[in-house]
Amino acid sequence: MNDTELLELNQVREFVNASATIRFSPTSQAESYEWIAGTLKRFGYFKLSKIDKGTVRAYLARRTEYSRAQLNRLITQYRKKRWIGVKSRNRNCFAKLYTREDILLLAETDECHQTLSGPATKKLFERGYNVFKDPRYKRLVRISVAHLYNLRKRGIYCEKRRYFTKTKRSVVAIGERRKPSPNGEPGYLRIDTVHQGDQDGAKGVYYIRA
Repeated sequence: MNDTELLELNQVREFVNASATIRFSPTSQAESYEWIAGTLKRFGYFKLSKIDKGTVRAYLARRTEYSRAQLNRLITQYRKKRWIGVKSRNRNCFAKLYTREDILLLAETDECHQTLSGPATKKLFERGYNVFKDPRYKRLVRISVAHLYNLRKRGIYCEKRRYFTKTKRSVVAIGERRKPSPNGEPGYLRIDTVHQGDQDGAKGVYYIRA
């Protein structure tokens, strides 16, 4: 944002009034913060009167399209620290012990051995490194059983090792037709009767279904 020609507050006030319908192209956050800090310093913002401060605020809002709350926060930060920005935080995090190749090797091993249990898979890693001298198992030989299951949940593992199980046949007899077995006891018959209806005072026919 090159506004070095605006040196007086009167010019800033005229610019704000004349650019009411103008929209400025957005810039990066770092450039906006740097420009705001430079503008506050150039006009000596904290030594201005309340009216002049409002003019500078309106100018900052017009050029950056920041809200009032955002400008308040940035101006407060500049007043306390004499700079505007976001400090990078050094977060403490654990080093990644197992790489993408290790997860792919785990998926390959599970595919060859039909996904054994965690302890059995760990024994395979130990044999692969100690007996067969395969250097690929150097890191996996020290993995815990619990973390082995964690690696099996990773997206890389799921993309490599996909398996599907067939639907199991139901063993419940539903709607099965078979001869009744009363075990030597009298059985029961269900009788359905249907009346045809009366006509001219004469009784109609009754149909019986056993």
